[in-house]
Amino acid sequence: MIHAEITLSGVVQGVGFRYFTRQIARAYGVGGFVKNLPNGDVYCEAEAEPDILGAFVKELKTGPSMSHVTSVKIDEFKELQNFEIFEVRF
Repeated sequence: MIHAEITLSGVVQGVGFRYFTRQIARAYGVGGFVKNLPNGDVYCEAEAEPDILGAFVKELKTGPSMSHVTSVKIDEFKELQNFEIFEVRF
């Protein structure tokens, strides 16, 4: 398992991106959370096996239909937070 901090930029707020992310995370069994940032980005922390995390990030790059992701920054860490679910935070 790895822990990733993911920041997505572009048209990612006001388009259902956080709820899309939660749906995809739960489908893949990814633990963590997603939230909007004041600068218009979306921030996500996620934990999963590397291949599952890769598939999850690939889905995030596409996003929901009204979104347009222009940049994805990923930082990976070995120390886990041991998230049991994936949630939307405010």
